[in-house]
Amino acid sequence: MAIFAVKTTASQEQTVADMIISREEDDIHAALAPDSLTSYVMVEAEGTAAIDRALEDIPHARNLVPGKSSMAEVEHFLSPKPDVEGIAEGDIVELIAGPFKGEKAQVQRIDEGKDQVTVELYEATVPIPVTVRGDQIRVLDSEER
Repeated sequence: MAIFAVKTTASQEQTVADMIISREEDDIHAALAPDSLTSYVMVEAEGTAAIDRALEDIPHARNLVPGKSSMAEVEHFLSPKPDVEGIAEGDIVELIAGPFKGEKAQVQRIDEGKDQVTVELYEATVPIPVTVRGDQIRVLDSEER
């Protein structure tokens, strides 16, 4: 069993992956369309013959890339990246969702386990710590840069 790459039309990766799985080929075990990998779908299969059969009538599937990959080469696509990755204490952020949308704040504390950030709003008369999810903020200025 190996992992093969299938070239696709840009922004059609998930559609192609879904269609490959819906073909119900016995030798195809999984298909993955990682967000960070544009125009490619990773397919776990026994060999290329089953993939070639599945790709014959799938629109947006271009071709099978020659060669195969190991699990070690694709395992970083399998675990989701936490939303708080790349955010540091002291960073200036903008809240992009929630009741304080559009407000600027400074990061006070990061809870990677819960994927949450505690920020202090700039415009507030009294400093109030607000805890938000990591996907609700956008870094404007980082002290590390």
